[in-house]
Amino acid sequence: MTYRVVQWATGAMGTAILRTMLDHPGIDVVGTYVYGEAKAGRDVGDLARRDATGVLATSDVDEILALDADVVVHAGRIGPYGSHDDDIVALLESGKSVLSINGYADPLVHAGERLDRLRKAAERGGATLMGVGLNPGFIGEQVAVLATGVCASVDHVEVVEMADARLVQDPEYLFGSLGFGAELGAHDPNDPSWGPVGSLNGMFEEVVGAMAHHLGLELDEIVSDHVCHPAQSDLEIAAGVIPQGTVGHTNWRWHGIVAGERRITMSIHWFVETAFLPEPEPPLWRVTVTGHPGVRIAMEVEKHPDDRSRMGAEQYAVAGQVINAVPHVVAAEPGVMIRPIATPWRADYGTVAPN
Repeated sequence: MTYRVVQWATGAMGTAILRTMLDHPGIDVVGTYVYGEAKAGRDVGDLARRDATGVLATSDVDEILALDADVVVHAGRIGPYGSHDDDIVALLESGKSVLSINGYADPLVHAGERLDRLRKAAERGGATLMGVGLNPGFIGEQVAVLATGVCASVDHVEVVEMADARLVQDPEYLFGSLGFGAELGAHDPNDPSWGPVGSLNGMFEEVVGAMAHHLGLELDEIVSDHVCHPAQSDLEIAAGVIPQGTVGHTNWRWHGIVAGERRITMSIHWFVETAFLPEPEPPLWRVTVTGHPGVRIAMEVEKHPDDRSRMGAEQYAVAGQVINAVPHVVAAEPGVMIRPIATPWRADYGTVAPN
């Protein structure tokens, strides 16, 4: 079966997804939404450094809504959490299921008017909304949960991500969305009115909620415990200069509380130097299950040895998560869903050669 898919936005990650979908035999890219007029009207193959497809990118939302498609892969710009709801509601009402790489892991965490709106839109369109990606997505809702399958009892599940922000090329993302270079102490790192906190809290509270759902835990609340660390010297990186003493390392932490105790922790280190890391040469992810027995997993992703492209392993991995999730969201009942614990690659669906 071939799925008709639309790519929404073509930033670095969106372009990586678009390229992988164009290469995949089980996916037919029928449209692409772009923010910038410079990209509108261009062949989507050209945007992804692939052969021409005859499909032209558009900045007109109505053109996307009018397309006959099974799924829209939503990779919109990160903003205050929930800022994409209007677009996602319109897509769902138009009959297209949505895979979001920036949240919606468990909208049930934010019950009330917002959840009702998303559910009703999905029901009206006969479509489904699901979050997908690496984190949110793979490491917490899938790997960490699956690791508990060897445990007779579980006290605590912790996921730690350690992401090197020196690789970030986009100044707006690094200094705006992630908060690097801000004056230390100028913002309370646990105040949702500060941009990065407002963007990340809603997203990762849903990750904790999805993990709790799979583990059968009933959360009392989800609390943050964020910390910012100063740059030890002036740091010149790809996106710009981070002055000494300003924010050079952020550790975003969310805890799922059950019966007054921390049972789930999601911890994300974004860093441009290693002084405040829990270990000097960390893996991308570390999962620790404290239980009977306990489990420790260190994970990396790496490029295929035959690949010579400029894409990073993480970009390929997000794209792989997306294409492997497409059949699941299409087969699901209309509504808002938490991603399955496993969405593996399948040979009978199709494969992509490295290039």
